[in-house]
Amino acid sequence: MKNTLIILAGPTGVGKTELSLRIAQHFDAPIISSDSRQIYKDIPIGTAAPSLAQRKQVKHYLTGILELTDYYSAAHFETDVLSLLEKLYKTVPVVLLSGGSMMYIDAVCKGIDDIPSITPNIREEIYQQYENEGLQPILEELKKIDPLHYERVDRQNYKRVIHAVEVCRTTGKPYSTFRTNNRKERPFRMIKIGLNRNREELYERINRRVEEMIASGFIDEARRVYPYKRLNALNTVGYKEIFQYLDGHWTLDFAVEKIKRNTRIYARKQMTWFRQDEDIAWFHPDNEAAILKHIHALCDAGAT
Repeated sequence: MKNTLIILAGPTGVGKTELSLRIAQHFDAPIISSDSRQIYKDIPIGTAAPSLAQRKQVKHYLTGILELTDYYSAAHFETDVLSLLEKLYKTVPVVLLSGGSMMYIDAVCKGIDDIPSITPNIREEIYQQYENEGLQPILEELKKIDPLHYERVDRQNYKRVIHAVEVCRTTGKPYSTFRTNNRKERPFRMIKIGLNRNREELYERINRRVEEMIASGFIDEARRVYPYKRLNALNTVGYKEIFQYLDGHWTLDFAVEKIKRNTRIYARKQMTWFRQDEDIAWFHPDNEAAILKHIHALCDAGAT
């Protein structure tokens, strides 16, 4: 069989983890996580990371390998996955990439522009500015030094705005000059499977999962990592809301409801992103037989 990467994508809470295990076992394939938070140690509950038992069923890569203080990006992920695939394909023909981090998946499938690395002092400086002054002065700086990207960027997404200005400050050049959007060729076949449920079903699963997280000790996990709460690794749904509770600003019940609401919002954003990819074939997670039939049909059609 030609070297194949099966991409299993979909919104948070849809049921990727359990299905990924069964598909991986069917193809005797390892799993690479494409979750930008599950890659960190010390936060398995809040990120719904695969359990140790699940990782014993199927070999997992890029799960729980980084410290919270480690800097990581989609560009790092692209490099790491391509290097990993080169090694894995020497022993297995099929690998499964499973997760919901949209930019990470695109980095592997399409490639990411070669953006210069940011010097630590500039990163610290700009995040300190954001902490003290908010996003508006940074937006104004971007508008002045790179008006082209200012018009394109999501100005509500502070991480993307900050990253663009980081690059400008580091290189002295507009961020837009590094954006080519050229799709890179990959030396393996890609089969993209998207998982989705109707909205009511998905929202119910999200709400239930949040409640299970709390019951599993999420509050204690958040307390343990509280000293690192300003790090980017913890700037995500779940931790942000519980930190508000730990700071005394919100009640626990209010924080939990906020987690449910913000997770539902994030799931909608994920679906908006994924629906733009015409290469994704969509299935209900319970329709495993149809998913396997689809994968096998593409493998047979493209056999070399």
